[in-house]
Amino acid sequence: MSCIRRTLVKSINFVILGDYQFASDLGKKGTTTDLSIFDRKLEDVIYTWTVPITFPDKIQPLMQAMNLAEYAILNVTKIDKYLGEQIIGLDAVRFTSGFILHSYEVDEAKLKTLIRSTTISNFKFLDNIDKLKQEMSALAPKSLEGPCIIPIDHAFNVKGIGTVILGVIRQGTVKIYDQLNILPSGKSILVKSIQMHDDPVNESKSPARVGLAIKGVNADEISRGDVLCSSASNLKVTTDGIHAEFIKSPYYKGDVTENQTYLLSVGLQIKPVKIKNSNTYTIEIIPEKPLVFFSGQNYALLRPDNLGTRIVAKGTVQ
Repeated sequence: MSCIRRTLVKSINFVILGDYQFASDLGKKGTTTDLSIFDRKLEDVIYTWTVPITFPDKIQPLMQAMNLAEYAILNVTKIDKYLGEQIIGLDAVRFTSGFILHSYEVDEAKLKTLIRSTTISNFKFLDNIDKLKQEMSALAPKSLEGPCIIPIDHAFNVKGIGTVILGVIRQGTVKIYDQLNILPSGKSILVKSIQMHDDPVNESKSPARVGLAIKGVNADEISRGDVLCSSASNLKVTTDGIHAEFIKSPYYKGDVTENQTYLLSVGLQIKPVKIKNSNTYTIEIIPEKPLVFFSGQNYALLRPDNLGTRIVAKGTVQ
């Protein structure tokens, strides 16, 4: 029988953007769909790196990968519109902590100009992967206290176990036998067991990446972006209009119109929405499906079929 660990293991999560071929040098490849997740345990710290492997073909995994991390690594091999999208995306999610590497062919001065007016302007430039490893080893977890909130990025059925969900604890702590809710469905579940890096544990704390065996819902009833949370969380679920701050991307050349369907990126959710009452500073977002959010949460408005940048705007929902 496996021994259940009783001390809390620290966790640090990264997203790797740009050339991600070095990810296998950092950790072992695990769950892979449109996102590939690598991890490694060093002493009492579990490091996780998420890569949006279907970007740039699709913009959605880029936004979701960034919302799985506290730190970003941008490895630039060329300056093009897809680099621009990654910078715009990091800025929309309000990333402030991370690292930039680049090949010899990339003009560092030009790259610094591109990020100058964004939230990633203070990312640390590094010369090579060895220096990146040194910097990562000195980082501390970014833990958030409060009621438990776990956005779900994968869910599946395991024979003999039942429903298993994977996700990063965005806030709080999860313990075995916790009674939690899944939003937006509102269904109640029981946490039967918890694993971190394939090791069973009694509890896990933000920002740990966990696998939870749960009772009360089947995997086919769960979608990426659904949120596992305690009843005390301040999350809202709505299909009504949501008022939001509106900051249009200077690189998006089209107009934001009421007859156009957009995709809204909030946390791990990618939901179709319409826009009403847009003006220079605010918009009203009308979700076509139930949306889970908290006041002040960052969002990005997407138009996946656009030939230019597919990130239309950013802001916070109210």
